[in-house]
Amino acid sequence: MALDPARTPVLVAAGQCLTRRAPTTAVALATEAAEAAFADAPKLRDAVDRVAVVNILAPAPKSAASAVAERLGLPPGQRQVSTIGGNSPQSLVTRAAAAIAAGEIETVLIAGAEAQRSNKLAGAPAPDVTEPAGDPDEVVGDDRPGVGPAELAIGLLAPVHVYPLFESVLAARAGRTFEEQRTHLGALMARFTEVAAGHPVAWFPERRTPGELSALAPDNRLVAEPYPKRMCAVMAVDQGAAVLVTSLAAARRAGVEDRAVYVWSGAEAADVWFPSERPDPGTSPGIAAATGAALSAAGIGADDVAAFDFYSCFPCVVQMAAEAVGIALDDRRGLTVTGGLPYFGGPGNDYTLHAIATMADRIRSGGGTGLVTGVGWYATKHAAGVYGDRPPADGWRRGDTSAAQAAIDATAAPLAAEGDGPALVVASTVVAGRDGAPTGAPAIVRLPDGRQLAVAVEDDELPALAGRNLVGTTVQVRGTRYRPGP
Repeated sequence: MALDPARTPVLVAAGQCLTRRAPTTAVALATEAAEAAFADAPKLRDAVDRVAVVNILAPAPKSAASAVAERLGLPPGQRQVSTIGGNSPQSLVTRAAAAIAAGEIETVLIAGAEAQRSNKLAGAPAPDVTEPAGDPDEVVGDDRPGVGPAELAIGLLAPVHVYPLFESVLAARAGRTFEEQRTHLGALMARFTEVAAGHPVAWFPERRTPGELSALAPDNRLVAEPYPKRMCAVMAVDQGAAVLVTSLAAARRAGVEDRAVYVWSGAEAADVWFPSERPDPGTSPGIAAATGAALSAAGIGADDVAAFDFYSCFPCVVQMAAEAVGIALDDRRGLTVTGGLPYFGGPGNDYTLHAIATMADRIRSGGGTGLVTGVGWYATKHAAGVYGDRPPADGWRRGDTSAAQAAIDATAAPLAAEGDGPALVVASTVVAGRDGAPTGAPAIVRLPDGRQLAVAVEDDELPALAGRNLVGTTVQVRGTRYRPGP
């Protein structure tokens, strides 16, 4: 059945905010961003059918959507909060667009924020986590944990330790040492800083040279090979964002049709769920599936996109996304509209809502189409959305990734609880302490029978691993520990 054009989902307003002053809360920032959005579409305030809030990591009420709606004085309606994941903002937009296109609802406020800076300030008052009266908010999204027994066995939990494993594969594939890969990434990420320098709510609006990003220094210490501090997402920010998604008919009634940015399509997929089970941690079939389905549903290809924003918690995700979409890292269109999580800021799960808001403003002023991606857990959950300056030719469509997802899931490597003997290193990193000395060296290895295993190096071998990428080498495994070969 053809979509009624009047039910075409459109994004008509967006708000973004940040504060560096007195301590605040995520709910207060989300409310401030929403007020900024309503300022551009005031007649929609009393027409909101659903309030959806991105999962908040800082202390906040569990029913954060109800808390935000209460502060805004919105009418009763659906209240949703997402599960953990940077894919959540785009996923919430896709859910909203699908419901609007189906005629189930007309107007949705999607908001999110983080107050991790405030949460860490010495002497800051405890945030109010009082739950609003009424039913708890509906939780939407995939709530599976990001790691399994294999990762837990060696304490492999921190994103700053897992993502460098993926980067080690990219470095090895290119024939680069960790130091050489760091230099390569400096040139890539310097272009991100140029974008952040011009964004009004970027946390670090400062241009950096490739050398400033890649050279190790006291203020740019090594975190985990090959990443120094300036290549990692910055979580200690106070930032908020909000968007209003509605039907074209409602936009007309509210007098904001001229502000409409059309939501063309959305799609979601996941990589093999646990990092230790991935046969090739240096690629992302999940990103390829989500972006491919979103572009196909929109009826366009990558060459037709005017602007991109690839999720960028760590450089490996940017590289995998560019490969998945089929564009070069130095594509003239750029790979971000915000400046990315290390420079624009990484407000927990909410970064992609800033990307969507910024993309909408860009399309509204300059026209064309935009592709936005979001990533959850450890390059695990993926969401993609296409936005345009005109109605989609075939109406709003949700991309189908069911066949691709089944194919991805079928590639999961069997896991071993422990090993005994030689194993091939699939991915590796060296974790550094604040003094730069190695403190750990997790790896994913493949046993001769094809099973994979997450392992930690024997402590006495740590000093010899400084700066070494073990991908492609053979190590000796005993239990969940390993010793490198000669």
